[in-house]
Amino acid sequence: MNLTPREILGQYYGYENYRGQQEEIIDTAIEGKDSLVLMPTGGGKSLCYQIPALVRSGMGIVVSPLIALMQDQVTALQQLGINAAFLNSTLNQEEKQDIASRMNSGEIDLVYVAPERLMMDGTIQWLQRFNISLIAVDEAHCVSQWGHDFRKDYLGLGQLAEHFPDVPRMALTATATPRARADILHNLHLDDARTYISSFDRPNIRYSVASKQDAKSQLLNFLGEYKNSCGIVYCLSRKKVDSIAQWLAEKNFNALPYHAGMEDTERAKNQSRFLKEDAIIMVATIAFGMGIDKPDVRFVAHLDLPGSLESYYQETGRAGRDGLPSHAWMVYGLSDVVLRSQMLEKSDAAEEFKRNERSKLDALLGWCEITTCRRQPLLEYFDEKMDEPCQNCDNCLNPPTTWNATEAAQKLLSCVYRTGQRFGAMHVIDVLMGKTTDKVSQNQHDSISTFGVGKDLNPNQWRSVVRQLIVRGFLLSDAERFGALRLTEAARPLLKGEISLELRHEIKEKKHSRKSRVTTKVAEEDQRLWAALRACRNRLADEHGIAPYMVFHDSTLMEILEQQPTRESELLHINGVGETKLDKFGDDFIEVVKDYLDD
Repeated sequence: MNLTPREILGQYYGYENYRGQQEEIIDTAIEGKDSLVLMPTGGGKSLCYQIPALVRSGMGIVVSPLIALMQDQVTALQQLGINAAFLNSTLNQEEKQDIASRMNSGEIDLVYVAPERLMMDGTIQWLQRFNISLIAVDEAHCVSQWGHDFRKDYLGLGQLAEHFPDVPRMALTATATPRARADILHNLHLDDARTYISSFDRPNIRYSVASKQDAKSQLLNFLGEYKNSCGIVYCLSRKKVDSIAQWLAEKNFNALPYHAGMEDTERAKNQSRFLKEDAIIMVATIAFGMGIDKPDVRFVAHLDLPGSLESYYQETGRAGRDGLPSHAWMVYGLSDVVLRSQMLEKSDAAEEFKRNERSKLDALLGWCEITTCRRQPLLEYFDEKMDEPCQNCDNCLNPPTTWNATEAAQKLLSCVYRTGQRFGAMHVIDVLMGKTTDKVSQNQHDSISTFGVGKDLNPNQWRSVVRQLIVRGFLLSDAERFGALRLTEAARPLLKGEISLELRHEIKEKKHSRKSRVTTKVAEEDQRLWAALRACRNRLADEHGIAPYMVFHDSTLMEILEQQPTRESELLHINGVGETKLDKFGDDFIEVVKDYLDD
């Protein structure tokens, strides 16, 4: 293409201006220099490698770990008028030959390649025959053993520096701690790369965390706001994914399951429905999500604790890619901590890796229990400082109160000690509550001094005390002994009364009307035009066999609603309307606006 970067930005993508550091990153690649790009989900990472690949002579290579999503990424580019293709194991021999022929004739601008395909014998040598404009390694955190999604296939990508010494390489990720960033640079041999770190803040996302009491009821209450919205519900196990998806369907939600244990065809079908339809709730394990390019996901809910703050940030970042208000909601309990710890201890990973993962889990637990703004410590975890509280998290909007829990903590710690530090939280709480269960009787714990001394608190309150004592470092939950509670050295001064302790009160979640709906805010008088624009978008999406957002994002529809363009020149000034989409869809939307104005 004989166009400048800004001409490509306007004519193909439909934007007049860059966002954040995009222009500087693009210029660096065009100059032939390497870079590491950290940019939050929805921040516009793809433009950073797509535009320089189009400006520079030759064909761009994009390394992506997500075979299932390459088709959607390529389809979206084709809708913009960009010649893109993908190479992975899903292609038959005829399709491979067709793409190879198009590459040989210089018809392909960008080709997406899975890392395992790229590392196959002969692939790199074959690609060396072409004039390569740029190599982008997406989801680059996968190359780091300190990242949250390490993949061995990525380790071989370091040899790209040797095989393509004059081709600029760009590593991109939405999530990486300083340690993971150093690992990315080292393993990919990006020795002289420029590093660009955008703000990790996603101000449109509201963060809410609650202790797990009745998880299904809590989820149902939360979903009362989102009956007609698209969202993701994450669960830790495949079995739980299936049961929650079925339960939500019985509650009249359009819910689908997704996990690695499903048949490939069913999993692909559910993913396609999620991408192309409105108001789908995907209940999934973490097998679903990385690279999901659906802009109108209004919520991400966690029914189980993620493994780390990096995982949590990455997963919640799939909400609100269009910049509109969205919600990250989570419930968690002590059982989550025990299960996560057991999974880690049973793994074959090296001890150093396990220690690192334990510290990550501790950091996440501490973040869950804080009483101050959630966004400030979340950003601080990624080395970013935020001066003022965000006013868009549960703690800012509904500040938790604290109580003097010194006596309660002493009772619980004493009970853990007197029961031999061999039992989990539920048994200790039964003893405190004075319950004569079989286990209590068998171990003669109904005769110890702490039996029945905790009847002033209910089981939920005691579980909260246990959880917070673990986070504060007074107790340990021993994963190797099925969550048995043990005292730490820090418990000694608390037991002796040398220090006091303030803990947070449990906050009851507010009930939401099942009739309410959180969507794009549209004034009452504009509802008819808004509905007509969405109907037009859905019709065009069906006609072209693509997802509605590939026609136009909600944010673009909102601008059309506000500007009400009646000529092509006016529509072309709307963000997200490039010349290709204007040619394909412009007349239809202009007709909708004219019909509305004529009524």
